[in-house]
Amino acid sequence: MRNATLKNSIYILVSCSAIAWLSLAYINDIDLSKLKDFMGLVPKVVSIDLLLIAVFAKWGWKLKVFRGWLVPFPNLNGTWLGYIYSSWTNPATGEKPPKIPVMLTIEQSFFRFSCKMRTTEMESISYSESFSIDTDRQIKNMSYSYSSRPRLSLSERSAIHDGTIVFNIIEGASKKLEGRYWTERLTKGEIVLNHHCNELMEDFPSNIEEHPVTEVENKR
Repeated sequence: MRNATLKNSIYILVSCSAIAWLSLAYINDIDLSKLKDFMGLVPKVVSIDLLLIAVFAKWGWKLKVFRGWLVPFPNLNGTWLGYIYSSWTNPATGEKPPKIPVMLTIEQSFFRFSCKMRTTEMESISYSESFSIDTDRQIKNMSYSYSSRPRLSLSERSAIHDGTIVFNIIEGASKKLEGRYWTERLTKGEIVLNHHCNELMEDFPSNIEEHPVTEVENKR
């Protein structure tokens, strides 16, 4: 799948370059059979190619017409809402903490994406992201490693730590991310998110379920 996408990208770039060359030659009445005239158009053709690449990388890749054969990964831009289900067990009671409301914002372009996750007690930011897309093997995952920072008032009982999340991308009538996480504090669990909107929200929506600030949340 990856090789086919790369091959298609090269074909399109070569085709666009050829069209640009012929168009510029026609407009400026240039004889392309002369090497000097032919090479003289190189800077302009390269500029056109770079402009097309920039437009495609910023907006064009989101169009459904390119999905699959040219753009292997889905558009995940926006705000995702859901819950964290921690596998941590309170040693005093033997009980697991309640589900934790969480908000994930994803900012994505053709070349990269970044993730920011928030709960009532912490904020985590990704520093290494990747897609794993293979339709032949029915694999459609996105993953990232992150650094999690608790609120300053909670620093004494919740240290800064790193972790990794792997999401299974589910598309259809409603987009969903289902995944698992683990941290360097030897905690782990599951996360289920639904796509909420295309905007990058900076705070929880007013209608999301309120979750009390408790110590067990820091065991995520």
